[in-house]
Amino acid sequence: MTLSQPAHATPDAAGSPSARRGRPAQLTGAEREARILDAIEQVVATKGLQGASMAAIARAAAMSKRTLYACYPSRDALFEAWVRRLRAAFVRPLTADERALPLRARLRRLLRREVEDGASQTRLTVLRAIIAEAPRHPDLARAFLREGPRAVRRTVAEELSRAVENGEIVAGDVDATAHLLCDMVCASPLDPLIDPDAAPLSAAEAEARLERALDVFLNGAATPQRADRSG
Repeated sequence: MTLSQPAHATPDAAGSPSARRGRPAQLTGAEREARILDAIEQVVATKGLQGASMAAIARAAAMSKRTLYACYPSRDALFEAWVRRLRAAFVRPLTADERALPLRARLRRLLRREVEDGASQTRLTVLRAIIAEAPRHPDLARAFLREGPRAVRRTVAEELSRAVENGEIVAGDVDATAHLLCDMVCASPLDPLIDPDAAPLSAAEAEARLERALDVFLNGAATPQRADRSG
């Protein structure tokens, strides 16, 4: 007499161990990159730049160092990618449709997020880590400048160059003019970096600062014809 097989041992039974087993879902390249960049942000925020080793980042991302190195061959490359993501959250090139807008509207779209989020906790965390570790890691500090503030100024300079070509403004040195505009628009991070009780600009204060900076800049850089009309 043959004994019946218990229901829980049936190979095709729903919820059986064999039905639940299987390889975990594979991450897409974009998902893997996002997980890694989230991990470095977490590690830097809790351990500083010195504690952001590839091993620590791999643990925070819940992946092997081999997988991490397959995505980023060095810590410098990973750090640059992280700074690029931070910058992309604040400033992005304009679309073709946006480039047809008046210059003031174009600059506002370029710089609004930079003004509002310039003193965010994420940005301040990065700055503190960079300042503390720059003497020991000068290459990472230079990468931050290259992929962060200097990249923002390059994006603004490209837009100002188009404005000069279109006869919207006069600017002898576009790069220097872009640098000046960015400094006018963005509040210095010195106070919140030094004083833990310093409050960042509110959304309304950031918006007002942006509008004042654009007023001063556009009046100073206006072509003679535009200046006459505005007067």
